[in-house]
Amino acid sequence: MDLSDLIARNAAFTPDKPAVHFEGETLSHAAFHARIEATAKALKAECHVGRGDRVAILSLNRPDYLVLLYACARLGAMLVPLNWRLAVAEQLFILSDASVKVLVLEQAFAAILPSLAESLPDTRIIALDFTPPAGETFDALLAKASGDGRNPHTGLSCPLLIVYTSGTTGRPKGAVLRQEALLWNGVMSQHMHGLTSDDHVLTVLPFFHVGGLNIQTTPALHFGATVTIHARFTPDSTLAAIVDRRPTLTVWVPAIIQAMTEHPSWASTDVSCLKAVSTGSQIVPPHLIARLTARDIPVLQVYGSTETCPISVYTRLGGDLSRTGSTGLPGLCCEARIVDDTGVEQPAHSAGEIAVRGPNVFFEYWGNESATREALHDGWYRTGDIGTRDADGYFWVHDRKKNMIISGGENIYPAEIERVLLEHPDVAEVGVIGVPDPKWQEVPVAYVLLRPECHCTAEALRAHVLTQLARFKVPRDIIFVTDLPRTALGKVQHFKLKQSADAPE
Repeated sequence: MDLSDLIARNAAFTPDKPAVHFEGETLSHAAFHARIEATAKALKAECHVGRGDRVAILSLNRPDYLVLLYACARLGAMLVPLNWRLAVAEQLFILSDASVKVLVLEQAFAAILPSLAESLPDTRIIALDFTPPAGETFDALLAKASGDGRNPHTGLSCPLLIVYTSGTTGRPKGAVLRQEALLWNGVMSQHMHGLTSDDHVLTVLPFFHVGGLNIQTTPALHFGATVTIHARFTPDSTLAAIVDRRPTLTVWVPAIIQAMTEHPSWASTDVSCLKAVSTGSQIVPPHLIARLTARDIPVLQVYGSTETCPISVYTRLGGDLSRTGSTGLPGLCCEARIVDDTGVEQPAHSAGEIAVRGPNVFFEYWGNESATREALHDGWYRTGDIGTRDADGYFWVHDRKKNMIISGGENIYPAEIERVLLEHPDVAEVGVIGVPDPKWQEVPVAYVLLRPECHCTAEALRAHVLTQLARFKVPRDIIFVTDLPRTALGKVQHFKLKQSADAPE
């Protein structure tokens, strides 16, 4: 059995039920399965994709993104999702590092083609929505489908995804996730969301991240539910989908929650269809959660990373949501604990690094044995995140370990300062980093984006922080900016702020 068999089973049980809605078109579960089967046959017969081969996709969200995922599962191949926000040079590095055999490409990102022809001429191009100068279209490829569309010795133990993580320094690393990781991740999603075949998931996060792909989307398809896909997030299209499609579940990172709840139509939109909104990817400001709960929408928090597929710690629909800031309990099918630098588990309320172990955890970093050894210890993935747990086992995430500031022997977590600054009514966004200091080793510096028409001073913001935090946590400098570097999921890229701070003037 492989992961695509779950799609086949749902096609047998409910062939006519909608599986995927996208831009006015609908694929039933039977049609979705048929397209997966045809894609697998074509990739095998025409592109000679075999067990262990890599197939990349560079595209906005679309149904064929998911079709390729399950076609690769049938073949024992691996899908490499490319972040379309990266520069061409970064995308070329990933394609080269993963030795990609086939690249499936959307026209919007065809700027990569000249460089690809020069540096990786053997990579076969399959175009989703245009006719490429060299290669063929996806539909033309499917027309040539033949054979059985399977490879021998393929099953749930086969690697399926190589998802590249940006990291904080150096080149990106490709986290390899097995088919079984997605299977068990889906079981935990079902447990977290009370997910059934009657649910309808609205997906607005990008598929090149495991959050968009695996928190709700693939689990919904595994359980025979319906998914509405948006090519990319916009508040207008998301509000329209809530009104027209009436989804029951969706995942919104904090930046999306802010955009949605500040939209002029938010207050008048009927959101009663949503039985929950899941959020995560960073520490979630309580005031954003309050905006959703004010509309009677339960907010579920999920903690994880690319390396954990990503579900590992979460709050559960119908469970205890009263512990402010908690990301919940270790998932149904994995373990989590707080450890010190030597890997020894820490007692309740003691800060340490979060470690995760379970069948959802990645297998290795592609072609990077040293990074794999550094991250995995006796099956435990050392996340690099600092957290605590209470006596009942509930987890709190404080910050990235690498973001920690050590000032005068005291540990300072930037997220704590960011939380306080975000509570100031004039502050829209903020990023805090540590900069070298000859006396204190490091001191915090805040980069602040003010709300429109606000003119707060640095001194006023420092005074505000001092009302809630110790003096040594007050930023030495507050730098007002018009934008902050962010990932596709809205997280501030602290390493880019550090690069900016270290750059010579």
